[in-house]
Amino acid sequence: MSEWQTRPSARMAPIIRASHEVPGEMEVAPACFGMVPHWADMKLARQTYNARTETVAQKPSFRNAWKRKQFCIIPADNFFEPCYETGKPIRWRIERADGMPAAIAGIWEFRPQDLLLSFSMLTINADGHPLMQRFHKPDDEKRMVMMLDPDQYQGWLDGSLVTEEDFFQQYPVERLVALVDPLLPRVKK
Repeated sequence: MSEWQTRPSARMAPIIRASHEVPGEMEVAPACFGMVPHWADMKLARQTYNARTETVAQKPSFRNAWKRKQFCIIPADNFFEPCYETGKPIRWRIERADGMPAAIAGIWEFRPQDLLLSFSMLTINADGHPLMQRFHKPDDEKRMVMMLDPDQYQGWLDGSLVTEEDFFQQYPVERLVALVDPLLPRVKK
């Protein structure tokens, strides 16, 4: 059993990446949510859930994965963001309007010393996005996950889309739906 399987703090999720065995094919692999490079402590995972598209190629935590084109797709039924319109953070659930799972662009890293596969989601600036500008604290920069459409999957995984000038775009508001979905109060044991 590897180290990450014994750590209760490691949050695992599936990622889709290019197959290492069959060129042109995709594979699903379990990975730790939050990038953990070979030189980092596991605690870094809590600080690397997201990688900004503007700086991912330069930041030490992400640049190796970016340079090696270790791109992945993170399947998700939805994602959550806090809305402060009432003055307090209220959790909202955001999902695709057509009910299909979201495909979030991500990067992955492998640590050979403990066989840990980890990943981060890419985010883009969401200033001016009719839906996503509602989330996060009023003075914070507005960000959103980078969502992919099926016709972009292969180009993302092989890295060919990264050089396209208009690739990093906000996901169209009409293709998203957001619902208030507050966390239930925790029950003390």
